[in-house]
Amino acid sequence: MPDITDQDRAAFREQGYVVISGVLDEARLAAGRELVAGLLAAQPPEPGHAGPHFQWPRFGPEGHPLLGFYRESGIAALAAGLLRPGLELDEPEFAQLATTIPPWPHRPGGPHVDGLTPLAADGRPGTFTMLAGAWLSDQTEPHRGNLWIWPGTHLRFGAYLAERGAGALRRVEEMNPGPYPKVELGQPVQATGPAGSVLLAHYLLAHNIGGHDGAASAGPRQTIYYRLQARGHQERWAEAVTSPLLEFA
Repeated sequence: MPDITDQDRAAFREQGYVVISGVLDEARLAAGRELVAGLLAAQPPEPGHAGPHFQWPRFGPEGHPLLGFYRESGIAALAAGLLRPGLELDEPEFAQLATTIPPWPHRPGGPHVDGLTPLAADGRPGTFTMLAGAWLSDQTEPHRGNLWIWPGTHLRFGAYLAERGAGALRRVEEMNPGPYPKVELGQPVQATGPAGSVLLAHYLLAHNIGGHDGAASAGPRQTIYYRLQARGHQERWAEAVTSPLLEFA
């Protein structure tokens, strides 16, 4: 299992994301692919479908195979290496199985931020600390379902919220299209790396799904995403989004 290095922490603080390769060994990759195959067999895409196909399984008291995969893959320990000393991660409550079936020559028009709707019962938007994505398919080449990312936007979004107040996250109409606020985006990049890599991305980082230009025979892009919260995040969410490095080393 790779460790988070000081270089990784510096890159995350500046860019808002890191890709760590070699997290999932061949045995864990095979187990993840078998698990995903079973989930897709139970809830398959429509015949002939090309493009994104998502599942959002929630983890009940009885657990879930995707929660077991998270625990056994060491993702929690890896992600915790980005947190400031004294913080731990709560276990995720659900996962997102993200597949992109080729050919789908799509280019995102702009970014979004996750979890703004629906609001929680107490009026809190669905913020979290970071996104963790386990890559079950190879994404070393661009346009293979890679996530598009606008580096550094987590800091500019944080400055936007510091000026307007954390409650601006509730005013989705001010952040359309996307939703993402009208901050300086810069040029996007596509996250790349081999199968078995794990992407860790700041909650406020601008991102969007990318297309898959491969032939149908290339097979789909497959990523398992987990939305991770540092313990106590829900109580300090407003401070966390207006001071975007608060929870990080």
